[in-house]
Amino acid sequence: MDRTPSVSRLSSQERVRAALAAYGFGDVPIREFAESTATALEAAAAIGTTVERIVKSLIFAAGDQPVLVLASGPNRVDLEKVGKLVGAKLRRATADEVRGWTGFAIGGVPPVGHTQRVNTFLDEDLLRYDVVWAAAGTPNAVFAIQPNELVRITDAQVAEVAQNL
Repeated sequence: MDRTPSVSRLSSQERVRAALAAYGFGDVPIREFAESTATALEAAAAIGTTVERIVKSLIFAAGDQPVLVLASGPNRVDLEKVGKLVGAKLRRATADEVRGWTGFAIGGVPPVGHTQRVNTFLDEDLLRYDVVWAAAGTPNAVFAIQPNELVRITDAQVAEVAQNL
């Protein structure tokens, strides 16, 4: 469950900061860049890390319910695998659905701070790293977090979500 306080007047980044603080991560720095961090490749280049350490926050629709998949940067999400976990057929959410369900625009969707509770799955590949980087509410802001803490604060189910290539 999202513990974010009522933050209707806060900016997107302030909502992420408030959500992180609610989980005991109030001192986590949010890094802003002049360049875009909207894609995994852009984020990795801006941060100076590998694309595997980038957390993509992808919203899918199971009927009229949102499903958040936190995937490692290079991985493509297998909709059938995640659909089996959810028990419903999935489709990629529209930009309007993403904003309506999370309060954030595509390209800056963070793993926390959403306007409603979102069923969340975390790519098991992210657990290989000591630190991963996630969007902080805008297309040019990110924060670092340990993957096990990301699981905890998002109440995510760790799963194999990537397509087998």
